[in-house]
Amino acid sequence: MTTLKDRLAPLAASLPPSGIRRFFDLASTMKDVISLGVGEPDFVTPWHIRESGLHALERGMTAYTANAGLFELRSAISRYLESFGTIYQPENEILVTVGGSEAIDLAIRVLAGPGDEVLIAEPAYVSYRPLVHLTGATPVTVPLRPENGFQLDANDIRARLNSRTKAIILCNPNNPTGAVLTRAQLEPIAQVLKEADLFAIVDEIYAELTYDHPHTSFPSLPGMQERTVLIGGMSKAYAMTGWRLGYAAAPEYILHAMLTIHQYTILCAPVAAQVAGIEALNRGRGDVTTMVAEYDARRRLITKGLNELGLLCPLPQGAFYVFPDIRGTGLTSEQFAESLLIHGQVAVVPGNVFGDQGEGFVRCSYATSVGHIEKALERMRKFLTAGRD
Repeated sequence: MTTLKDRLAPLAASLPPSGIRRFFDLASTMKDVISLGVGEPDFVTPWHIRESGLHALERGMTAYTANAGLFELRSAISRYLESFGTIYQPENEILVTVGGSEAIDLAIRVLAGPGDEVLIAEPAYVSYRPLVHLTGATPVTVPLRPENGFQLDANDIRARLNSRTKAIILCNPNNPTGAVLTRAQLEPIAQVLKEADLFAIVDEIYAELTYDHPHTSFPSLPGMQERTVLIGGMSKAYAMTGWRLGYAAAPEYILHAMLTIHQYTILCAPVAAQVAGIEALNRGRGDVTTMVAEYDARRRLITKGLNELGLLCPLPQGAFYVFPDIRGTGLTSEQFAESLLIHGQVAVVPGNVFGDQGEGFVRCSYATSVGHIEKALERMRKFLTAGRD
């Protein structure tokens, strides 16, 4: 018998829930769990940024803004991006969105449709593949291999090209692996895109969180800005996840189409968050430097600890994640994460939720205190020792 549930749109009904959230929700029902799961800074948004948002409300700034966002904020984003060697006009090449997630969704919807193929460098953030499916396009994995440090190889892109290939989605620095693509590594990738006449959707939400190499923004490479949608936001670097403030920067012909969808679905980002974003970009550089220094110390601590436990883990170059190899335990990623949560009271994310290339690994976020990391490592030691007894 057909039910009302059976009459839902098949594409939407078939989408799986986020694997990250599944483990986060399970952990939230348990006591005394140390979470290395959700990628969210443990820092509170710096006070001067919060104060600017509060002051906006006190001044009665509660109305809609321009669909593209406050011009002052778009101008601040333009100046910020210029520091990475790109020039975007705030009038028509920058769109303020509700988090980087909305910007990714808009970019995919504008650049892909039924019959198209979109390449995704995987392991990859969990939203890319479902959002491609929602357009009717087909996601195609370009593998990031552990033996290559999870770096993207231009030859692997070439091997997956055909007449239906429309775009590629990159995340640099990478979530979940923490790998960073340098300029020398990005240049052959850019060459492939030019040869194949492909678009690029480049998620650089972690651009500020690099430790050993300066960040190279993909559209700063010759010929790339005209075919790239750059995704950014305030969530990670400025500890502003709950403010839901992101942006897209792209050539006017792409951004206009994104703005049109944004007008009909979102209208505009919250005004108080936009005002806070202005403050963050104009006067938050010191806060970012302080937080990055703390993340740097934590990444060294957790990487050293995991390797001492026998979980091979290279030192990540960016973001705030490590991606240790758990294949030596004989467990799948799901089995390891579930067992560690139940018996070790430590929450990590199984690597397979980031694509098949993540199987055999788990993601651990070090956006938590040194004390929590040390305690989590000790619990993992006991868990692994018990598993060998």
